[in-house]
Amino acid sequence: MAVTGKVPSFGRLFRDDKTRKRRVPKTSVTHQILEQLEGGNVSKAVSVLFVSLERVSYKLYERLFRSCSSKSLVVQARKVESHLMTFSPVPPIFLMNRAIETYGKIGCVNDARELFEQMPERNGGSWNALITACSKNEVHDEVFRTFRRMNRDGIRATETSFAGVLKSCGLILDLRLLKQLHCAVMKHGFSGNVDLETSIVDVYGKCRVMSDARRVFDEIENPSDVSWNVIVRRYLEMGCNDEAVVMFFKMLELNVRPLNHTVSSAILACSRSKSLQFGTVLHAIAVKLNFVADKVVSTSIFDMYVKCDRLVSARRVFDQTESRDLKSWTSAMSGYAMNGITRDARELFDLMPERNIISWNAMLGGYVRASEWEEALDFLTLMRKEIEDIDNVTLVWILNVCSGVSDVQMGKQAHGFIYRHGYGTNVIVANALLDMYGKCGSFRSANSLFRQMSEVRDEVSWNALLNGLAQVGRSEQALSFFEGMQLEAKPSKYTLATLLAGCANIPALKLGKATHGFLIRNGYEIDIVIRGAMVDMYSKCRCLDYAIEVFNEAATRDLILWNSIIRGCCRNGRSKEVFELFMLMEDEGVKPDHVTFLGILHACIREGHVELGFQYFSSMSTKYLILPQVEHYDCMVELYCKYGCLHQLEEFLLLMPFDPTIQMLTRIFDACQNYGWKKLGAWAAKRLHE
Repeated sequence: MAVTGKVPSFGRLFRDDKTRKRRVPKTSVTHQILEQLEGGNVSKAVSVLFVSLERVSYKLYERLFRSCSSKSLVVQARKVESHLMTFSPVPPIFLMNRAIETYGKIGCVNDARELFEQMPERNGGSWNALITACSKNEVHDEVFRTFRRMNRDGIRATETSFAGVLKSCGLILDLRLLKQLHCAVMKHGFSGNVDLETSIVDVYGKCRVMSDARRVFDEIENPSDVSWNVIVRRYLEMGCNDEAVVMFFKMLELNVRPLNHTVSSAILACSRSKSLQFGTVLHAIAVKLNFVADKVVSTSIFDMYVKCDRLVSARRVFDQTESRDLKSWTSAMSGYAMNGITRDARELFDLMPERNIISWNAMLGGYVRASEWEEALDFLTLMRKEIEDIDNVTLVWILNVCSGVSDVQMGKQAHGFIYRHGYGTNVIVANALLDMYGKCGSFRSANSLFRQMSEVRDEVSWNALLNGLAQVGRSEQALSFFEGMQLEAKPSKYTLATLLAGCANIPALKLGKATHGFLIRNGYEIDIVIRGAMVDMYSKCRCLDYAIEVFNEAATRDLILWNSIIRGCCRNGRSKEVFELFMLMEDEGVKPDHVTFLGILHACIREGHVELGFQYFSSMSTKYLILPQVEHYDCMVELYCKYGCLHQLEEFLLLMPFDPTIQMLTRIFDACQNYGWKKLGAWAAKRLHE
């Protein structure tokens, strides 16, 4: 018995020893995998697993899936799945869900979908994993299809399900579907979920229905910082700049700490509305919250100061920014360039430690916007020496330079480059090319290009062609093309305003009337821009009564509209009405500018009102704080010379802040000859000779 009792004991010890020997490789494999994972070598860890003939723990499989996901390793994720399915034909559902999530994060939606369909059993997490994977990779149809299948199978949707579907809804901007989802969220009892309610606010805002977005936002019991960021951002995108700033300050009143992007959005709203007062307050708040070191915030502060014409403050913000990368340098430089402050922009450009094509394009675009053509040509020469690659934006600016200097040969060279390098299919480049030919008066080339663009042309293409035709006086052809445009695209108000401006420059009354009739027949809103173009067209076409009728029909009249009708009266010999219009303009509280006074002074010249002309001239600086320009001085010289008031002319010349121009001296000399004013005439002759 004693011997028999010891045998089992030795047997157990022997079996335990064999068991330990069998487990050594398994433990060794796990140890090797963990060692590689801790060292950050995910690929090596997966390789160790893949050659192993034993399965590891489910937790290790899960960790490997997460590691592949974080490193975006597609092949390795597939190896982990293969090993799992080989040694565990029916793995637990949670592990399969992790695999679907991994494929979704890596971008392999097909793998995620295939694995989902192969699962013998699924739970709510499986459906959510697939919905999230499809949503993340913007496979919107599959998101909605999976969500519908899930409901049909009786699986209750969770917050995660709705989050994925709402994300896709926000990308395709389907308002009808959004309203259905909104109802479903409430029906499932998730109306108190801040994240879901914030998503609904976000999608309503993206669908440009800010009334519903605001209503849902106001129903959130305790909006998070993300909720506030969403509502401020959506107001900004809708152009409701004041409301964006108001919501930002409401957030501060409720002691919610804003995100850096929220501060940036509020400052950007001030920038767009040119509200320096609130912008400086927001700058102070950004300093207090220690956000000025953030590149997004500092860039928006810089932009705000530039837009509000506070260049010293803008430069100070830029100089105080500690970490300035290529993006911040480019943003600062382009801020100056796009606002026409090319000198400061070029200074920053030259100081940039590195540049990319965006930097070069921004500087070139600044010169184009400021119509500084010589500088633009010099910069293009430098650009050709310094960089090799250009893009479609560069080509558009180059074509704008060709238009600005009316160099059609240079434009044709650019056209050749565009053709050789395949940029001709880019509609923006093609439209810029079409515009260049039109502005350079090369209608044959413009017409040929326009016909070649039959597959890609859009409303802008038609607009460029019509504008080019109107500028060269081909009104009949413009009218013919306008009729053709209506078969292919609906003209926008901008197109029609451009066409009216072209009719005014020719002038072409027939085409102008046809355009006016088209606007009325098709129910276009005749806003202040269109109305101004119509007034200008009729007055230049010698139909002042029509111009006055259009002017009188305006519900509101801005300065541009008043200037158009004043110039029209002068142009059509009805100068007496100019003085009445000016009084009416003041009664409506519209402040005149230098263009207004040019019209008034021309009316004084026509009517012979010398003293009244001097009164108006003097009131520019004394009453209206407008600095007279060379054109205004020229009008006064013409007024004095035409009516022989040479004594007043002598006094006026003594007060001029600059030397008379050649045109002024010629006019003075001729007047002195006519009226026998020898001394002043001799002086004018001497200056002309010099």
